[in-house]
Amino acid sequence: MDLTTKYLGLPLKHPIVAAASPLTRELDGIRRLEDAGASAIVMPSLFEEEIEHELNLIDYFLDYGTESYVEAISFLPEPDTALKASETYLSTLRNAKASTSIPIIGSLNGATSGGWIKYATMMEEAGADALELNLYYIATDPDVPGHVLEQEYLKTIKYALGCVSIPISVKIGPYFSSLSHFAKEVAESGVKGLVLFNRFYQPDIDLETLAIAPTLNLSRSEDLRLPLRWTALLSSQLDLDIAITTGVHTGLDVLKSMMVGAKVTMVASELLKNGVVRISEMLSELDQWGDVHEYASIRQMRGSMNYKAVADPAAYERANYMQVLKSYHLKDTVVPR
Repeated sequence: MDLTTKYLGLPLKHPIVAAASPLTRELDGIRRLEDAGASAIVMPSLFEEEIEHELNLIDYFLDYGTESYVEAISFLPEPDTALKASETYLSTLRNAKASTSIPIIGSLNGATSGGWIKYATMMEEAGADALELNLYYIATDPDVPGHVLEQEYLKTIKYALGCVSIPISVKIGPYFSSLSHFAKEVAESGVKGLVLFNRFYQPDIDLETLAIAPTLNLSRSEDLRLPLRWTALLSSQLDLDIAITTGVHTGLDVLKSMMVGAKVTMVASELLKNGVVRISEMLSELDQWGDVHEYASIRQMRGSMNYKAVADPAAYERANYMQVLKSYHLKDTVVPR
């Protein structure tokens, strides 16, 4: 089966992309992923908070001691190592582009349209083939309505578009009052892709220390259902390249993603749990399924199960919810005596 695809205008040999993870943080990991067969790499995000911290430190060191004596303006103490975070990131990006032959996608994580977005330009100059704008923000202020936050997101997107000429995708979470409407606004802004979905990691409570404990639970194949549904709905209505990045663990998960209209799948948890060898194994699963079901290419199946293509579109909507509830039988439940 012909597995070639295109994402953000980039030709890829197949739809399995290495998602942002510790595996893509350093050059050795990126090389390992290319050797294992990844069609492209998404680097971890450079965070808005990290950049703002660096900028504040730069201001501090530039002003440090300038009122002490007349020659002090030329004296600059050695900056804190935190000042090197962004340069380390950009250096890894430059080296990855120089030593690999697959597309490298940079990533910025934030929610405001501040000056930090200029780092998009630096990523482009470092050789990034595309940019993933990772909109990760927990709205905790009850005085900020949803539409205000969405407008701030859109301002950030438009600012990024004005900074670079490389294609941009936007990674979002599923928590919008009207996800379809926001996705439409994202498409109309001029970005090329949409990544579904950002996973908001949930804190836990340590009952021994009575402290908030950050937790990281890797995804499972069951988590694919939410992005599958929304990709099926959005791919039939919007001119965007959609990437699914939650719950992709098997070749069959990749096939489902293609059928609802995704251009690529981005894999992290499966590779962290079972090793980068899983890329070639998943590709074999794709080939085997294609042979048995007589598919000639990924393009042939793409969108065949999206909202407009299926015989019963209501299956993706509220009607399916009612059918699921009605189909559940109490006999399947173990009732304690």
